[in-house]
Amino acid sequence: MTRGLSSISFGVIILFAGAGQAQELEGEFSGNVALTTNYVFRGITQTDDGPAVQGGFDYTNGMFYAGTWASSVDFGDDTTMELDLYAGLTPQWNLVSFDLGVIYYAYPDSPDVTTGSQDFLELFAGASVPVGPFEAGGSVAYSPEFYGEIGEAFYYQATLGLDLSAQTGVEGFGFDASYGLSRFDNDFLGDDYDDFSVGMTASAAGFDFDLRYFGTTGLMGNGDNIAFTISRAL
Repeated sequence: MTRGLSSISFGVIILFAGAGQAQELEGEFSGNVALTTNYVFRGITQTDDGPAVQGGFDYTNGMFYAGTWASSVDFGDDTTMELDLYAGLTPQWNLVSFDLGVIYYAYPDSPDVTTGSQDFLELFAGASVPVGPFEAGGSVAYSPEFYGEIGEAFYYQATLGLDLSAQTGVEGFGFDASYGLSRFDNDFLGDDYDDFSVGMTASAAGFDFDLRYFGTTGLMGNGDNIAFTISRAL
């Protein structure tokens, strides 16, 4: 049973929008499109290890942002699309950059199921800081009712990035790595699990390229894999 934006997410988005309207009603709109060999969310394929078409639109005004993003999916049922709605703030304190916001994951054509709705809401908070040549970050996301209405869920993630554009002369060239912890109030797919990814990025001729190795630990039946994504800003 697909449901629309909950009152919680609507209230948070209105709160953020009010903060943005305190500034001049000016901002920037942007878009993006992408094609990937495998859409992976927290170490788990969302396309049965197949390709996906993706794209989104964003609005930014100072430290306020809002947007929407969509991707094709394959869950083995009639669900074919994920549609995300999000809004947030990106304040800065000294060298620390913050990202505070809300995101709603919707699956408009998901079938009616007795196990609960696939749609869910998350609140998130993250921060990043330069450490020598690296960019180190950490974030936490909380869902009061996660995918399938299984109850509360937390996601913790640590990231580390290295931008080598200046050293190599290749636009957007760099490496990054992440490690995440998925923790559930109730068992999901059998147990809590961790995920990891290591990626290489580069840009050329207006396109962005991402080659990524990912996998999970503590989760049966979902092995390591590689995904390649090509994207372009509009």
